[in-house]
Amino acid sequence: MGKVIVIEFVTLDGIIEDPDGTRGMPGGGWAFRTGPQAVTGDKFALGPIMASGVLLLGRRTWDLFAARWPQRTGDFADAMNAMAKVVVSHRAPDLDLWSGSSHLDGDLIDGVARLAGARDVVVAGSIGVVHQLAAADVVDEYRLLTFPVALGAGARLFDAPTDLALVSTEPGAEAVLTRYERVRPLVGAPSPRG
Repeated sequence: MGKVIVIEFVTLDGIIEDPDGTRGMPGGGWAFRTGPQAVTGDKFALGPIMASGVLLLGRRTWDLFAARWPQRTGDFADAMNAMAKVVVSHRAPDLDLWSGSSHLDGDLIDGVARLAGARDVVVAGSIGVVHQLAAADVVDEYRLLTFPVALGAGARLFDAPTDLALVSTEPGAEAVLTRYERVRPLVGAPSPRG
């Protein structure tokens, strides 16, 4: 059984919106202010998951990635381009724009369960997809690259109370990679929410 792993660039105050500035949001581009070294390469420590897993993307994120990644080269770009990709959208995009892409048919939660039955599912960006998966309690792990900036407004990663356990912390020059796993209540234990 594979894991559902959410990877996100995030600010100190939990904002994940417009890290590259392409959406034109106030404060957008916050992840790139220190230069491309902050976001290039395998910053989320995915390693072998890229060869065996599947990348799940919402339509807007897939469109953005499909416009950028096919032209890139290098070890990480080659791994991204070779990775299986699934786009969540009501309308299938032109899947020929990025090799290895397919369209998720049917219900999101059922589709992710099918995908995770065979391999790890990595969800990048795609806040609407992440919120749906979190609400259904199917996210197993969060890998967050936290940047030393606070925006005060914008779309947040967590839109509901979430209990997580810290797995690891890896400081970098521009940001800190933290890994969290979901905390499941003990069977038969009283709910902390009453």
